[in-house]
Amino acid sequence: MKDKKEKWLKYFSLGVALIFVYQICNNLEGVMEWLKGFTVVLAPFLWGILIAYLFYIPCRGLEKKLKKTKKNGLLNRKARGISVLAVYLIALLILILVFQYIIPILAQSIGDLINNFQSYYTASIEKLDQKEPDEFLSNPIVQEVIKRLKEVDWSQFTTFENIVIYAKGAVNAVTGIFSSFVAIIVSVYILLGRGEIVAYLCRLGKSIFKPKTYNLLYSYFEKGNEIFFKYVGSQFLDAILVGSIASVALSILGVKYAVLLGVMIGLSNMIPYIGAIVGIGIAAIITLITGGLGQAIAMLVTIIILQQLDANIINPKIVGDSLKISPLLVIFAVTVIGAYFGIIGMFLSVPIIALAKLMLEHFMAARAEQKQEKIEE
Repeated sequence: MKDKKEKWLKYFSLGVALIFVYQICNNLEGVMEWLKGFTVVLAPFLWGILIAYLFYIPCRGLEKKLKKTKKNGLLNRKARGISVLAVYLIALLILILVFQYIIPILAQSIGDLINNFQSYYTASIEKLDQKEPDEFLSNPIVQEVIKRLKEVDWSQFTTFENIVIYAKGAVNAVTGIFSSFVAIIVSVYILLGRGEIVAYLCRLGKSIFKPKTYNLLYSYFEKGNEIFFKYVGSQFLDAILVGSIASVALSILGVKYAVLLGVMIGLSNMIPYIGAIVGIGIAAIITLITGGLGQAIAMLVTIIILQQLDANIINPKIVGDSLKISPLLVIFAVTVIGAYFGIIGMFLSVPIIALAKLMLEHFMAARAEQKQEKIEE
């Protein structure tokens, strides 16, 4: 009788689940709107968790140093609070410096480039017309390309109104001052109470999973953290160095918008292999249009030399070779993950594929060990 009741209960639960799924599919648009609204409400808390996660390593490192001071001293007793305060003050100082000195230069450069792009473009095409025809320029295909280039009107893409329309999607992503304030408060509370939060999550994990599964998941989490922080931190540092050197080098060459192009090259360098090519390509096109062929070639040679120095000296010193992933696998990860998750996916593709590789290797080792035990039996 009991088995019969359990059987009917299972059928009933399955029926309710199917009806629930049907209702969701039937009203998918409404469900998506609800999820969108729910995500907007949770956004400050999610951003707070992300900020706390990113600030965890510097806070922990500074706290450990403060703990080594005089045992009953103020720095020792209030090590956690002081470390959190210090990290946030440093972050605030960096933001102030960026917005005070770098953002105005970038904003002015972008505005100037947008306003004058059509005139730069027209002047470049006119230079092609003024050149004496040679074998290359006389080629029918080249002539057709030049004709099509002349017909392009960049002004329709670079008017202020259209720029505002194109940027509207990005602007909508900003949650506002209130959301930012809530996110910072949430992150501070998480960092101050991280010991209790981690202990609670560990107890929860132990209550859900078997000891062996829990230990395995915990080891993956620790290794994932190590990979993520080491890779992301080193890539940011590498991008700052490459961007700074590129900005100075291009300024010396007299390239227009040197700081803007340097920042773009530095940021694109954070995406393995593909990013560097795209960044250099865009910078070369802008320099060709604004400064001519000679300056574009000089810029290309300079940045390629810089990229070689970065690939062979700077990056290995900062990032190291701890991940040990083949270039082919990196390109595959950047392409596939980037296709689904955009630029952020491209940037995070290396630590994601490194962790996936680690888990796969662990799985293969465990399977091999099981087979060996069966053979020995």
